Order: sequence, then C-alpha cells, then structure tokens
Amino acid sequence: MSRVAVGGTFNPLHDGHKALLIRAYQLSNGGEVLIGITSNEMAGKKYHKVDDWEVRKQAVMTFIQNTLGYSPLIIRLDDPFGLTLDEDFDYLVVSPETEPTAHMINNRRTELGKRPINIEQIEYVLAGDGRPISSTRVLRGEIDIHGNMLQHR
Repeated sequence: MSRVAVGGTFNPLHDGHKALLIRAYQLSNGGEVLIGITSNEMAGKKYHKVDDWEVRKQAVMTFIQNTLGYSPLIIRLDDPFGLTLDEDFDYLVVSPETEPTAHMINNRRTELGKRPINIEQIEYVLAGDGRPISSTRVLRGEIDIHGNMLQHR
C-alpha cells in the first residue's frame, strides 16, 4: 500500500483529469490518495473562469465514488505544496503540465532534509485532433470533456 498525492484545479473535470485520478488510485494499491484541489483564490489566477471550490470538489468526489468506489480524501490547496512539505508520500501523480511543480516540491523537501517523493507522470489524454485535452480547450468550446471535437457554428 502506498500513499499518493495528486492535485489540480479540476475545472471542468475532463478525461485527462480522470486518467490522473485513476492512476493515483492504481499506485496507492489500496493505500491513501490525497487529492488537493486549488482554492478559489489560487485558481482565480488562471486566465479562464473557474467554478467555485465546492462545485469542483463535488465533481471529483462524484467521479471517484461512482467510478472507483472510494470515498476520496480531498483538501483545499492554498499554495502549490499542500501537505507535501509536511507529510511523506510515496508518489506524486502529475501531468506533463504539472510536472515542474512536482520538481519544485521535491527541491523544497530536499532543502528541508526530507526524502524526495517519486514522481509518476502520466501522458496527456488526446482529443480527436491528436492534441491534449485541456480545460482551456473545453471552455473555449473546441472539444467536450471527452476530447470529442465540437462543431463551430
């Protein structure tokens, strides 16, 4: 059993996010998965509108419960680190987009005299056009949350 951390804004929850969450639970092998969801304040620094934290939390909870059968442990992230500087984890699950944050976490952990956390990077889930599914693309109306191309009117 492993202890796994994963974090993000999860807005809107799309198939790329789902792959990230599923991989975290696979790596945990029945252990603990800590899901950090960025706070409204932290998410507000993004360049697109973000749903309220409770709405995003509920979407993640519903997906985990309905798809994987777990009751997820979710915390609010007010900074990129969450609990990763104070607590030990076996894995950080990241996308190519969030991998630099994982290295930043490990650099800080090393400075604090703690062991680095293994970084597990998943590949992007690709949309119908072969480009990564992203929240920005979904919100722009290019694709749906499953990566299907949407018709432009």
